[in-house]
Amino acid sequence: MKEYTSKTLDEALDDASKELGIPVEQLVYKVIDEKKGLFVKKATIQVYETEDAVTFAQEYLKTAIGGMGIEITTSATVDEDIIHITIDSERNPVLIGKNGRTLQALNELDRLAVSNKFRHRYRILLDVGGYKEDKYSRIAYIAKRTANDVLKSHVDVKLDPMTPDERRIVHNALNGMDHIKTESYGEGNNRAVTIKYVGGNAPKAPKAESKPAEDKPVEEVKEAESK
Repeated sequence: MKEYTSKTLDEALDDASKELGIPVEQLVYKVIDEKKGLFVKKATIQVYETEDAVTFAQEYLKTAIGGMGIEITTSATVDEDIIHITIDSERNPVLIGKNGRTLQALNELDRLAVSNKFRHRYRILLDVGGYKEDKYSRIAYIAKRTANDVLKSHVDVKLDPMTPDERRIVHNALNGMDHIKTESYGEGNNRAVTIKYVGGNAPKAPKAESKPAEDKPVEEVKEAESK
């Protein structure tokens, strides 16, 4: 967080924009003081950077989960404007919950806390002990296996409802596959990906992938969608 003071709010924003290399319209800031008197004109703003949101998000999680009597450690990275936070503790299964529902709730809670603090919408993805990464691998495997079935049958298949990040895994896994198109339908917790066959010459089936070591049934990739 940095403070900038100038004669007007616009000038303070311009100073911050030039120093941080961020367009004015993309600045996340709070007006601390603004005077427009006849003899005194001054505006002071606090400008927040992504690192401030990352730090707050981690501290909030430590406090919230600490209230459950669980001590955690966290690590964070930022990739394509998404804040990825990995949590680890001696009670990871409790933080994950059945089918990842507790993790989903923690993700939404943290996202709302950060957005309210900085008055800016940040995209946050939580993981606990590598749970999400393992799940992404299973989802990608199921998506490709299902796409192979669609290529053979020419019958569209609707997958179980998934969260936005999980649906993105499906779209990315099948992107560029001949004669296959993916589309998301539905609202809220019922939003799901449909794998569709797109007509053309006889399709060439993609090379089959080896099954993950601990593949789980498709029912286990079902989760409520976070906003």
